[in-house]
Amino acid sequence: MATHAIAATESLAYARQIGVRVRTKLALIEKVEAGLPFGAFEKLRDRIDVPSHSLAEVVRISDRTLHRRKERGRLEADESDRVLRIARLTERVVDLFEGDLQEARRWLTSPRRALDGKAPLDFARTEVGAREVEQLVERLEEGVFA
Repeated sequence: MATHAIAATESLAYARQIGVRVRTKLALIEKVEAGLPFGAFEKLRDRIDVPSHSLAEVVRISDRTLHRRKERGRLEADESDRVLRIARLTERVVDLFEGDLQEARRWLTSPRRALDGKAPLDFARTEVGAREVEQLVERLEEGVFA
């Protein structure tokens, strides 16, 4: 039982990286549905090291809406879900590069031939695109470079 709890906690590392403290996936779902604090967006922006407007484009939040969310201090559920998607993807890439955040940032923001010349971060604007980037990461982890 304790091993299962540890595994569940470890799999939530991507949420902790953006300041979301939860012990279970159910708790994470509840936080997303309630809307994550705006600080989660800011922590993700800093972790990836991109301008706010660039991350906002990726998670499909307009500049005006982003300003309103900042004033309110909270994202909507759908926005929270998209921020969490990018956080999850970011941590997969950081793991791919064995914790080298600089290299992970470079990889996320540079065009990739396997993604039709788009940067993984841009490709991940949709769930389908994010899944494709995750599959690319899996292939790279397995040593398949084409």
